[in-house]
Amino acid sequence: MKSRDTLIRLKRFHVDEKRRRVSQIESMIADFQRMATDLDREIEGEERKAGLSDPAHFAYPTYAKAARTRRDNLLQSAADLQGQLEDAKAALSEAFEELKKVEILEDREKATERAEMALRDQIETDRIAARMRFAAGRL
Repeated sequence: MKSRDTLIRLKRFHVDEKRRRVSQIESMIADFQRMATDLDREIEGEERKAGLSDPAHFAYPTYAKAARTRRDNLLQSAADLQGQLEDAKAALSEAFEELKKVEILEDREKATERAEMALRDQIETDRIAARMRFAAGRL
């Protein structure tokens, strides 16, 4: 019984760990997308100031070029993290299923123990009642 409790705690820890990982990746993706959006605004501002929106033009602002590169890298990193996020969600789902299996097994074991205890109590009650009937018959 004690080892089952330890196993359940371990499985819950694994589920919590996987949940934290999913949350962490989701947060990173959101941060990257937010930073990319901020860079888009900065690029637009630079392009308005320069009056150019063609990155291939020789007079295109250097900052806008660098910001575009940075934005593209952030978006690529966010896309790469999507794959990791899917893997992390799959691992979380698997860990959760393992936890549920152990918890169901634990519930079944406890139900069996309760049924056995109720049966023992009933047998003891029947034995006491039989003794009482026997004692009453002897009077």
